[in-house]
Amino acid sequence: MAAFSLDEEVRLYTTNTEREKYESLATLYGIIVSLEYLERAYVRDSISAAHTEVPSLEEFMKKYNMDNPAALHRLKVGVPATVEHATEQGAETAKWVAETTQSFITFMDALKLRLRAKDQLHPLLQELMTGYSKFKASAEWEGRAKIVQWLITLNAMKASDDITEEQSRQLLFDIDHAYHEFFSSLSGGGSGTKTP
Repeated sequence: MAAFSLDEEVRLYTTNTEREKYESLATLYGIIVSLEYLERAYVRDSISAAHTEVPSLEEFMKKYNMDNPAALHRLKVGVPATVEHATEQGAETAKWVAETTQSFITFMDALKLRLRAKDQLHPLLQELMTGYSKFKASAEWEGRAKIVQWLITLNAMKASDDITEEQSRQLLFDIDHAYHEFFSSLSGGGSGTKTP
């Protein structure tokens, strides 16, 4: 039987890949535990909502000297990277086309019906982005960048905030353009895109 020294450091990893894996798991563990304590404190009224709000992500990251541009982007966009950069394709393509078309029409109708609050528009736009991103060619489409930018804009707002009439018109224009670009790609035409 091998003798162990209690003074010797135990290593969980032997390669850089393993080290990164354990560091990521430790970070995730820390986030979950911190969120649990925060939620418990909030439910018990130990802290107020004002203590849980951050003026802006950029200010917070600057204050604590954080250099995490990928995390900042993910938080601003508000959808997982697997949604924003989805590349899966398969037998469900026809279903995805129908769902994405439905999402486009639903979102544009919401704007035409004068829905302006973040809490009304954000879920619809997020659902649209989820469907839109399932198509490999969407990474090349102009509309994708516009949708991501509008998600960032809406994410920066409070749930009760409204977009302006000017923003609504621009958003409708951008989404309509993305819809036509998407629709053109289905027949192999427009913007040099290929079918999904």
